[in-house]
Amino acid sequence: MVAKIQTHRLFNLPLIKMAVRDAILKLSLRKQIKNPVMFTVYIASFFTTGLFIQAFFWRGDASASFIFAVAIWLWLTVLFANFAEAIAEGRGKAQASTLRKSRREIQAKKLAAPSRDAKITLVSAMRLRVGDIVLVEAGDLIPSDGDAIEGIASVNESAITGESAPVIRESGGDRCAVTGGTQVTSDWLIVRVTANPGETFLDHMITLIEGTKRKKTPNELALTILLASLTIIFLLVCATLLPFSTYSTAATGLGKVVTVTVLIALFVCLAPTTIGGLLSAIGIAGMDRMIQANVIAMSSRAIESAGDVNVLILDKTGTVTLGNRQATEFIPAEGVSIETLADAAQLASLADETPEGRSIVVLAKENYKLRGREIKNLGATFIPFTAQTRMSGANLPGRQIRKGAAQAIETYVHQMGGDVSPSVKKSVEMISRQGGTALVVAEDAKVLGVIYLKDVIKGGIRARFAQLRQMGIKTIMVTGDNPLTAAAIAAEAGVDDFLANATPEDKLALIRKLQAQGYLVAMAGDGTNDAPALAQADVALAMNTGTQTAKEAGNLIDLDSNPTKLIEIVEIGKQLLMTRGALTTFSLANGIAEYFAILPAAFSGTYPALNSLNIMRLATPESAILSAVIFNALIIVILIPLALHGVSYRRVSAAILLRTNVFIYGLGGLIVPFFGIKLIDLIIHGLGFG
Repeated sequence: MVAKIQTHRLFNLPLIKMAVRDAILKLSLRKQIKNPVMFTVYIASFFTTGLFIQAFFWRGDASASFIFAVAIWLWLTVLFANFAEAIAEGRGKAQASTLRKSRREIQAKKLAAPSRDAKITLVSAMRLRVGDIVLVEAGDLIPSDGDAIEGIASVNESAITGESAPVIRESGGDRCAVTGGTQVTSDWLIVRVTANPGETFLDHMITLIEGTKRKKTPNELALTILLASLTIIFLLVCATLLPFSTYSTAATGLGKVVTVTVLIALFVCLAPTTIGGLLSAIGIAGMDRMIQANVIAMSSRAIESAGDVNVLILDKTGTVTLGNRQATEFIPAEGVSIETLADAAQLASLADETPEGRSIVVLAKENYKLRGREIKNLGATFIPFTAQTRMSGANLPGRQIRKGAAQAIETYVHQMGGDVSPSVKKSVEMISRQGGTALVVAEDAKVLGVIYLKDVIKGGIRARFAQLRQMGIKTIMVTGDNPLTAAAIAAEAGVDDFLANATPEDKLALIRKLQAQGYLVAMAGDGTNDAPALAQADVALAMNTGTQTAKEAGNLIDLDSNPTKLIEIVEIGKQLLMTRGALTTFSLANGIAEYFAILPAAFSGTYPALNSLNIMRLATPESAILSAVIFNALIIVILIPLALHGVSYRRVSAAILLRTNVFIYGLGGLIVPFFGIKLIDLIIHGLGFG
């Protein structure tokens, strides 16, 4: 898949080199000011560097070597945060680079009119505009996004979806949309261009994957405001400690004033720098994980919203079912062998190019060994289906075979002097109750039996709906079928509810009703008639095989065109929210542990009694402060894999997930720094520093 290009490993050497370079470039003021927490560390780094220069050339409030060490690790803290963001962005840039290779210069066969016989002019694909008509034949790359208006062809979409098996694209219906950069492997299509250069689906993919248009989600903005508020509070607290220390020292005549360098170190360690440094990377990684699922997210908000979805609306045709009715069974009339019925049904369907007709031929061939027959050798005249007759068939020497709707065949047989037996009527009624479609087959005045056509449920979909139910998500199937058919399909598929006889207006009204009740609604669809509902839904998953209108209405596009992919999307959304919450919890707990390292060291000179709080038994005040600063920087790097991979998601209730993650990351945030800071202190003291 596209998503897995150069992303099978979290880190690789080229990616690290690019991320290191980008981390340095992100040191500009314009970049840093976008992250309030890390911006304060950025300013503190400049200030500490100035203190070092002062101490080196003149006189400082602490030794030059100590100030220099603090300054270096403050700069590294900023760089590590930049590196986390850059490594997340770099994975997307690698994917975008691969996509650009498929967007090479293509020569388009522009047609003067929408006809294969029209005059052809070779032009660059970059000169095509909306409304232009082009011809693409076997071996040609499709020059731009468009809709097939004539023809049928196999199209290799591996450049977009990563799947090697070609897909069928044909004029009319919901499978007419084609994507620029894909290749026609057989036959031909006449395509009407629907996108100008720079506005194609491939261009949007590249932009989204690179993250150049990623906007912060409402939750992310709220968390940023919270972190900024905490940072300001810690900044004010640390700023007041200097005059307080000065006053206390002057009043008692004992001890010494806390240094500015120490106060800066205290502020940086107390501020939520861990989550501040990783917050952007978490959001970018969420989009990257969506790409790994072969889904293009048009915004970060769509991913985040997916984590809170509690109602899923699915269009039946092409979503719950395969999209075309298939012949599944031959039910012969009394006194008629099933082989006779299968033979007649196949003969009546040889010239029927509809999916239903082709499925009848295949069923007869596979189950009853009736191999394909040469139409020209049969001497047959084929009767096409019309809306008026509601039947089709074939006239052969001495035989007249018809297949069609039960009522139409009954009328035909009566005209021929025959009748429909009770067993056939019973079969038709049984099929209707089960949500299928009955086609009756007759030869001359004799009814031979019934063909059972049914919407084929996609494999494994019932189990997937059961998983959604476990996650607390209600599934609703919408269909234009009558309630009897809809109920049968809903029961077979395992959905929780259904809406029958649904029009586009009905789908839209259903979503609005659910949203008014406080539900967050997701919908999967692929047709033009799904577009209004997709536009209204909180999370809208459009199928890549669907129409251009549906894709434009959706905020997520599934390149695999598998509507049950929404289960993975919901899990990715929940994982994103959990990861952000877990690392925020760890960051705040982490500050508490660092408090016990720095506070005694910072103020033991002013208040010797504070030495009793040195529960970690750190060697010296200088080594304690430096150990805390080093740990504060290194923990960002250590947590990058977790930020990119995300916290593991299990299908349990939200309360259990919250309790588990608060325990793990809250307690972990308290305990890990104690061990980490103590270990660093031992190393520093062992090296003779401090």
